[in-house]
Parts: sequence; structure tokens; C-alpha cells
Amino acid sequence: MRPTTGEYAHTAHWRSQAHMPTAIESTIKIVSGEGPYVIDSEGNRLLDGTAALFLCNVGHAQPKLVEAARAQMEKLEFYHNHGHFVGEPAERLASRVRDLSPLSDAKIFFTSGGSDSIETACKLARLHWQLEGRYDKKYILFRDRAYHGLHAFGTSLAGLQFNREGYGVESLIPETLRVPWDDIDEVERLMEELGAENIAAFITEPIIGSGGILAPPDGYFAKLNKLARKHEFLIIVDEISTGFGRTGDYWGTDRFGIDADMITMAKGITSGYLPLGGVQVARRVWDRFFSGPDAPVFRHGLTYAGHNTACAVAEANIDLIDEMGLVERVKTLGKALDAGVHSLAGGTGVIEVRAGHGLLAAVKFDPEINLEPVVLAARKKGVLVRALSGNEIAVSPPFVLEDQHIDEIVDAIAFGIAGL
Repeated sequence: MRPTTGEYAHTAHWRSQAHMPTAIESTIKIVSGEGPYVIDSEGNRLLDGTAALFLCNVGHAQPKLVEAARAQMEKLEFYHNHGHFVGEPAERLASRVRDLSPLSDAKIFFTSGGSDSIETACKLARLHWQLEGRYDKKYILFRDRAYHGLHAFGTSLAGLQFNREGYGVESLIPETLRVPWDDIDEVERLMEELGAENIAAFITEPIIGSGGILAPPDGYFAKLNKLARKHEFLIIVDEISTGFGRTGDYWGTDRFGIDADMITMAKGITSGYLPLGGVQVARRVWDRFFSGPDAPVFRHGLTYAGHNTACAVAEANIDLIDEMGLVERVKTLGKALDAGVHSLAGGTGVIEVRAGHGLLAAVKFDPEINLEPVVLAARKKGVLVRALSGNEIAVSPPFVLEDQHIDEIVDAIAFGIAGL
């Protein structure tokens, strides 16, 4: 093992999802931002074609969100929301999200972020069936190529193999089952093989994000809804990347007609300005916890869940999405992005183009092609894009773009392809 000396010893920061020696040698330090742009430490102004991992939806350094944080911190920066204690921002935000939710009369359980929200929903799904007296219903099914964060449940529900490896077991939570992302008939067969009496929930992204920007095949979710009714399992919809307008609808759940029992959220709830997440919970699941002196207690919580300042920023973020008409804007920009990325079809190494659902798109390349030069070339043209593990270049920009920004993103990718 190489000792941590010399150039590898100067940093105290261990970054996420990083091969640290490589990351240190090619560090990109982002120091500021404005609207759809970020600025690096060398003064380069870069169009943020990734919205910093599907989340800076209203753009960077929005004064309204900065002021919301300042005002709340001057009043009360934080107090916990456990037991009898509750913060006013959390109460207000819960009501706002309930009114926006695809679920009728949802309750909102706040968390600190996306992985926390997945953990919360999965624990609640298992608890639900234990309280129903159906003790064998423990398995949670997930789709190949899926990404649901990297806590214990999220790692166990990873459809990207590299996110599950190295921990000494096939799955940290053993009662999980991977199913095809695109073949609902095979999903049905695997359910019958496992036994409906063992299935607690099925978790799914409306559009698989980090796994390749994969929209569901026609009929996938319609049949999943029928299977959930037939086999009596819960559907958990992971809207952490798609929620709050990314697809051109406020929720992917509505866009694809998914009969959700729980919806997880994070990222877009604050546009990344502060860490916050949550789970929208349908009456079917929450009712017993609110009913009478013998109601059970959900023994789960996070210190910063419903953080006062984060919730105040989330309120301002939702206001801004509404005031600026950003969900409608995503629909318009999405059409331009769809046309733009399809113009790249036929380029060197391009084998598929994926778009058509708001500000989410990907260009898939032959697996033999190294995409690092494409990413670097795009950056030289002033645009940040992201390479995914399936050899795709992904685009998921902020909602505050102008039409010319779409052209800039497409042109930057085309420039990178031309250099292959």
C-alpha cells in the first residue's frame, strides 16, 4: 500500500465517490456562482450543465434564498423537531409540500437529505407490515441501474454494482431483490418466484438518473400499479432528483401515473442551498401513527430533520419556482434540449440519445470510448457536463437557463465528440 506522503498528504478533505490520488491531481475548485454559472478558482466562468448533481434548480446565489437564510438565522437558526417540539418553518413547509404532493392528505416526515429519506421510507415500509401482522413482508425490490443514495438501505438498493461492492456481503440489508429496470413482465415473474407474502415494497425513480437517464418503457408503471394492488406491497417513488419540476411536471409521480404510497424528496426542495429532505407519506401508512392513545411510535429521526433555516430556505425556493414560472419554463427548455441532443445522434461513438422529459438528457457512447476527453473539451468551451458509469454524457442544468444556453451545452458536447 502506498504511504500517504508527498503530494497526497496535504489535503484533509476526503471527497465523496473519489479515487483520491486522481482527484487531487485534477482538482476543480468552484469558488462562486451566479444564476446558471459557476466560477472556478482560476476565474473561468462555466455554464453549469449538471446543476451540481441534479439540484441547483433555481440557479446559484439567488438573493431571495440568501435573504431567507439570513432572516431565519437572526430569529432562530435551529431547534430540534423531536417529540413535543416543533419549529414554525417546518410546520409551514410541511403544509406547503402536502398541498403540492401527488398524495391525497400526505404527512411529511423531514430528513437531512436524500439518503436519509430513502432510509426513512424503507424502515417505515417494513414497520408498516410488521404492525399489520404480516411479518414475512420484508423484501424491498429495486430496479437495475437504480441509485437510491448510499446509506445502508441505499447501498443495498443500488442497481449500480460498484456502489454495492466491498462490504463483505452481497447486500447490507439482505431482504432486497434487484429486478430489471425495463421488463415489467420479468419483474412479475420474479415477484411470483419470491412470493407476494414476502414483498414489503417496490422502490423506483420515475426516471433513472445516475444510472443513465433512463425513462420507463411504455406501460411499465401502469402494470406496476396493478401488481401492487394484486400482491399488496407499497410503492416508494424516489423523487430526490426529479421532484420540484425537473421533468417538466412538478413530480415524476404524476407524469408517469405512479400510485405511490411514499415519495422521497431532497435536492430540489432547497435547490441545494441547504441540506434538507423528506418523505411524503400516504394515509394508508400514516393513519395508525396519528390515531388514539395506543398509536405506535415510529422510533426514527434525525437531529437536523426539519432544520429551521433549511425549511425557511425551502419555502423561499418553492416561492421562487412559482414566481418565475420555472416548471413551465422547464417544459419549454426541455423541447429545445430534446432537439439539441438528438442533433448529436450519428456523431463519433454515439449509440443512443435519451431526452424528452424536461431538463434531463443523456448521450450514450460505445463502451470502448473514453469520455474524459469529451468532458474536458466541453469544459474548455465553458460548459460543465458529467460522465455516467454506463458511458453516457448527462445533462441536467438549472431551470433558469435562456434558450442560448441550451445551444451552448449542445455545442460543447459536439465539440468534445469532434475531438474523438
